Amino acid sequence: MKILGIDPGLDRTGWAVLESAPPVPPRLLASGLIHTAGGLALEKRLAEIFDALTAVIRENDPGEAAIEEVFFSKRADTQANTTHARGVILLACEKLSLKIASYNPRTIKKTVSGSGNAEKLQMQRVVQMSLNLKEIPRPDDIADAMAAALCHIRVAPFKAAIEAAR
Repeated sequence: MKILGIDPGLDRTGWAVLESAPPVPPRLLASGLIHTAGGLALEKRLAEIFDALTAVIRENDPGEAAIEEVFFSKRADTQANTTHARGVILLACEKLSLKIASYNPRTIKKTVSGSGNAEKLQMQRVVQMSLNLKEIPRPDDIADAMAAALCHIRVAPFKAAIEAAR
């Protein structure tokens, strides 16, 4: 199974494709950052995110996407922009028939590191160890995307079992 992890943002959207084939530990296949220029109009930035993510999906052919939910921040403008970006990300995934799972940041942190209050560097180190990477994944947007995918790998079997039991 290939999972696309996504950390949405208008300025920087991190993405990572992981492969999971238990009992073999998950492995990183590809990762990157979609960066949009601050001087562009909102609709142009959103179109860039949509087009770039569509290309990532077509190139890597994941079957599922794990997307970090928007957390409430003190800056309403940042939150709104992230929500816009997340909307076009969901649209790109839907248009290309990916099964979508959303996780809030605390759930991702708790599932991957054991603590819902884990700091950025702690998460980066846990992701590094979990994926057997030589270096800490940077920037943190990419590490967060890897963490979202790892969370999905760990949670999805339980979700599937619950749904099958209904």
